[in-house]
Amino acid sequence: MTPEVASAVNAANAAAALELAQLQAQVEAARGVLVRLLQDTVEAEARLGSGEAAQLLEANEQLVLAALRNQADAETATQALDEAARSAELDGLTQLPNRWLLLDRFNHAIAKSRRHSERLAVLFLDLDHFKAVNDSQGHAVGDEVLKAVGQRMLASVREEDTVSRYGGDEFVILLADIAQSADAIRVVRKIIAALAMPSPLPGQEQGWSVSIGISLYPDDGDDSEALVDLADQAMYCAKQTGRGSYAQHGESLQLRLEPELPPTTDDIELRHTQLREANEQLVMAALSAQTLQAAAEQAQQRQSAFMAVVAQELRNPMAPIRIASAMLGRSSANEPLQPRMQALIDAQWQRMSRLLDDVLDVSQAQAGELNLVWRRLDLGRLVSDAVAVAQPAISRRRQRLRLALPAEPVLLSGDAERLMQVFSNLLDNASKYTPEGGELSVQMTVAASGEVVVTTVADSGIGIAADDLAQMFEPFAQDSRALGLHGFKGAEMGLGLTVVRELIAAHGGSVRAASAGPGQGSEITVTLPLNL
Repeated sequence: MTPEVASAVNAANAAAALELAQLQAQVEAARGVLVRLLQDTVEAEARLGSGEAAQLLEANEQLVLAALRNQADAETATQALDEAARSAELDGLTQLPNRWLLLDRFNHAIAKSRRHSERLAVLFLDLDHFKAVNDSQGHAVGDEVLKAVGQRMLASVREEDTVSRYGGDEFVILLADIAQSADAIRVVRKIIAALAMPSPLPGQEQGWSVSIGISLYPDDGDDSEALVDLADQAMYCAKQTGRGSYAQHGESLQLRLEPELPPTTDDIELRHTQLREANEQLVMAALSAQTLQAAAEQAQQRQSAFMAVVAQELRNPMAPIRIASAMLGRSSANEPLQPRMQALIDAQWQRMSRLLDDVLDVSQAQAGELNLVWRRLDLGRLVSDAVAVAQPAISRRRQRLRLALPAEPVLLSGDAERLMQVFSNLLDNASKYTPEGGELSVQMTVAASGEVVVTTVADSGIGIAADDLAQMFEPFAQDSRALGLHGFKGAEMGLGLTVVRELIAAHGGSVRAASAGPGQGSEITVTLPLNL
């Protein structure tokens, strides 16, 4: 890795650390807001009835717990990178396949070669005098040497071959589909020449030498572990003849390169090409690391923005609650206003309670902790019940609702309470974003295959701009252009559609939004499997 690339990676890591510190500061600020809200609630307790004060206190306690859970999400990106490396079975330092992934590929290659009567070669490589590098220049330099050696080996073999870090300074290369042992020897010479090229690493300008042992399938055996052991034995024979040597199992003569022969023009050009390719591989590896770092920073930024919006949404009900509390504490002259103030407090408490419930649902779903109570149910009847619950609000807005359900029961397995929550959210959303006198519809059909049921909730409301369709199910998303065009005042940011997406996904289904544009209404389509 060049100093410039290393500097860029260090800068990216420093930026990520700064971003994480900022996120933690924002979480602390959000926690402070929650504490102040709790204090305000305690102060209002003397003016309110015990029942309302207890409900407010419970709501804020739930919010504090939700904020503490979200604090751990700042570490998600780093953990995801570590889990990705483990799941891919890559060596943590060189990002090459480790010995377990190598043996798995080896067994598959042997099975393929057995079917097609092909040959394989195993190269066991050991860096010469690598311990001296660690002792004299430190393990950090040794790690960079191992990474650079791995990249040069990758550049020296074909795409279908496997380069693996076997452990320490030992590597194993699996060469697939070779015609004869001379093909393996040509690759060995190429690797030795590539490693001997000058290195950009400080203190390693002369490159490196390596001892290599060779074994062949099926000539030397038909078992992966046995072939690796035979190549390892041949490598020790090569090491006894001097640096930069190689030996083939079963050959009495240890072959080695002839360093005294002057390189030809073609050799020099080949070495420069190999060095350029190896350096390009190092640069690409560094850029990949920067890309992953950027993804982690983006995830942290989204989490920070999410917490900021939650804090803002929770501040909104505070002013009406403070005003109502102050008025309730005045003289009896204001008694006629008390029912109105009580209704205001109830409405704001319900808003806070809904937001807290949605935050907890989204957090649990994304953490894989959402508990569903599975049972057999009739989805048609459930949707009909959801329509009945939403009907009073729809009637108040003088909206018309058309319901079309299959004549036969639509039976599936699911959580009835959660699915009721889904369709209630969709109906409430459709009605809220449709002007008075508008039209709503709910249509359910079973696919011809009998494998899925499709339910569409449509409205003649404000519609969705094309650019905003992809974001409709993200937290606190809204179509600002459509709202501005129609002057619609009932729109509020929230988590309702995000909860719908997570709950449907937990049932193995999918949800999508469609609209012809602002003012043209919208459709939300839910697809669920009929998995009895």
